[in-house]
Amino acid sequence: MAYSGSTRDFVALSDLHPNLARPNVIGVVIGKTDVRGFPDRKNIGSERYTFSFTIRDSPAYFINVHSWGREEYIRPLSESFRVGDCVTIENPLIQSKETEREEKFNPATPSCYKLLLSENHSVVKRSSCYDMDTQLLSLLHLPVKDPQDYYSLGDIIANGQSLDGKVLNVLAAVMSVGEPKYFMTSDKRKGQRCEVKLYDETEMSFPIVCWDNESIQLAQSWIPRETVIFASDVRINFDKFRNCMTATVISKTIITTNPETAEANVLFSFIKESAQSGALHDKMEEQSKDSVSLETIVDVYTVEQLKEKALQSDGKSEPVYGIIYGYISTLDIDDNASKVIRNRCSICRFIVNEMSNTCTFCSDVSPDSKSTFASFDILVDLTDHTGTLYSCYLSDCVAEETLGCTVHEFLTLTEDKKTALKWQLLLERSKIYFKVTSSPSLRTGLKVNILSCKLADPTEASQSLLGKEIGKKRL
Repeated sequence: MAYSGSTRDFVALSDLHPNLARPNVIGVVIGKTDVRGFPDRKNIGSERYTFSFTIRDSPAYFINVHSWGREEYIRPLSESFRVGDCVTIENPLIQSKETEREEKFNPATPSCYKLLLSENHSVVKRSSCYDMDTQLLSLLHLPVKDPQDYYSLGDIIANGQSLDGKVLNVLAAVMSVGEPKYFMTSDKRKGQRCEVKLYDETEMSFPIVCWDNESIQLAQSWIPRETVIFASDVRINFDKFRNCMTATVISKTIITTNPETAEANVLFSFIKESAQSGALHDKMEEQSKDSVSLETIVDVYTVEQLKEKALQSDGKSEPVYGIIYGYISTLDIDDNASKVIRNRCSICRFIVNEMSNTCTFCSDVSPDSKSTFASFDILVDLTDHTGTLYSCYLSDCVAEETLGCTVHEFLTLTEDKKTALKWQLLLERSKIYFKVTSSPSLRTGLKVNILSCKLADPTEASQSLLGKEIGKKRL
């Protein structure tokens, strides 16, 4: 079978074989690696460069393409197209692949062959003028693995460390996309990292990490709470630092955005229903007020006791409500207003997209009826004589009550007045009502929402702490 173009014929990827002379192929790019350099054995002191990509021209067939050569050739070639582009390749070398060795680091393909690009003989061009493009672009929404062959996020967490180091498939929705972070490696190479939070019917926050520029760029196109991905061959690891399971995009990984499968449609329905019912509200962004009445919260904890109780919960999702007599030890409100104030949707109270200032959850509501409002969104540390709870959420009207001013009043304060306000609260003994839930995706493993924070009555605080000490000695 051959595809007819305007000036040439394209050989179907399934028809390729090593004896085929000077073939032309066309396909959509479904995966791509970053350019990397390595020492050139033939020219000591110099480097060669390489990158790979995967193209597809039918639901059943895709193939890996490898390019090697000078930096002056490889980098411009890599930058000339991205995942999702249609490309034509003229005169590639067709070579049999060593399946076991090559598929250890490259995507598994149904083809027995691979394509090699030569600087002197091969040409790669982005294609936008062929009749095949519409058909090719539809292939971007077909997973390269069996759409039923995946782990739910809950399955991964339930299996825990037994999956550490395993490579498997994941179907999940995108909860949030982090900003890319850039750094320099020990050997003076530039590196980058981006973390995306996923969710599904079984788990509300699961991190997947991208380390390469190609997957980071792809992730930046995803719309939180609207995009579903099928990630084939991601590596699962147990993050000892955060005490949680994570996924990592590797060179074998191919990510299908918004897959057109029955399983993905179920997940799309879950996203929409959850958004309309507000079922995710408590699980996602910090709530402004908890539905539990403060009068019903009577249990007093020290920081140490709270951490012990949380550990005893064994990751169960039931929240712990209580009171701590402690003080705010970190309160960065005089640094940058954008770090402590976010816009929320007036309808569902979700934090809205910062770039577009629109709510991705209320998509069925007329834009004319939507509005946003500015809201405090502050991370604080809480400390008592037994320890510190880091990165606790002080949000919305609870933050306004604690600070003693509205968002709009706060924005009119000078930097000196913001600093003075901070020191009115820092290190002052307070009576703090809180809600704690287990959150393996957070570094501390706990999500602490402050429900109320007011200066404590000295006598009440002393009696409470004295009672705690007496009880501890009796035990």
